[in-house]
Amino acid sequence: MSRFSALAHRQQGLLLTGGGAMIMAPDALLIKVADLPDAEILMWRGFLSALGFLLIALARYGRGTLAAYRRCGWTGIAVALLFSLTTCGFVLGNQYTKAGNVLMILASAPLIAAILSWVILKERLPRRTWLAICLCMAGVAMIALDDSGAGSWVGNAFALVTATTLAINFTLCRTRPGVDMSPMLVFNGLIVGSVAGIFWLAGSEPSLPATNQLAVVVLLCLFIVPCGVTLLQRGPLYLPSAEVGLLLLLEVVVGTLLAWWILAEQPAPVAMVGGALVLGTLSAKGLYERRLELRQRAGLETIAVAETTPPVTVDRSSTL
Repeated sequence: MSRFSALAHRQQGLLLTGGGAMIMAPDALLIKVADLPDAEILMWRGFLSALGFLLIALARYGRGTLAAYRRCGWTGIAVALLFSLTTCGFVLGNQYTKAGNVLMILASAPLIAAILSWVILKERLPRRTWLAICLCMAGVAMIALDDSGAGSWVGNAFALVTATTLAINFTLCRTRPGVDMSPMLVFNGLIVGSVAGIFWLAGSEPSLPATNQLAVVVLLCLFIVPCGVTLLQRGPLYLPSAEVGLLLLLEVVVGTLLAWWILAEQPAPVAMVGGALVLGTLSAKGLYERRLELRQRAGLETIAVAETTPPVTVDRSSTL
């Protein structure tokens, strides 16, 4: 048995989702560093990520890859379409509005997912999760405050599409418990790449990006996006969709910190407080729930020992 398999179900979900969010942290930064036109960056992101997703699926499932696709069914097709909208919304949102606006709107994803799960799946979240969502939204708002503004209503709309489709995607995955939807991300890449490729070819004379730009695009789209998104897409197998969205805020905070560091930006003090609030909230929630899990496990072990221990009988005749 591997160390990962030995972990509790919930711990596996936290590790997968948190790991995926951390891998995806440089996403927005590298999009800006690549500095390519909208259609071109979406085309490269689509086709290269599709190749990456396919290689991951083949490595995981081998000869059973086709069976893995068949298990996804129509729900998997819906997931691919939704994530295509998420990809376009995220990339175009960063292109057309201020980064702070995108962050604030994206922070609403766990709240939308929580409401959808409550209405559609009848999943009731504990009060601590609702409190964590509110605190994290406040923290992200503080981070984005320094960079927010009216921006472009088109960019803000794209960011809202990102948050909404992401929440629907994670909630939809919860309707098929035990079915891994991550192989369907190949079709998301093909859809995005094909549509963007048409606009790229129809625009000005197409040409390959410069070597340094191409290196950034390959790193982001062939390695970072497939690995990170595959882990995130597996999150709903283990956790409620609202908690997956909540852990996704790690990408927002760590990605912002990376941008400050690499681009040598000086963050406002309120932004630093906001980042500490998000990280502190997620850490405190994780530690508290880990403590609850250990208590429950100890209680179950005590009950199991009590049930297997034979009752002690006293031989009263020997004392006479």
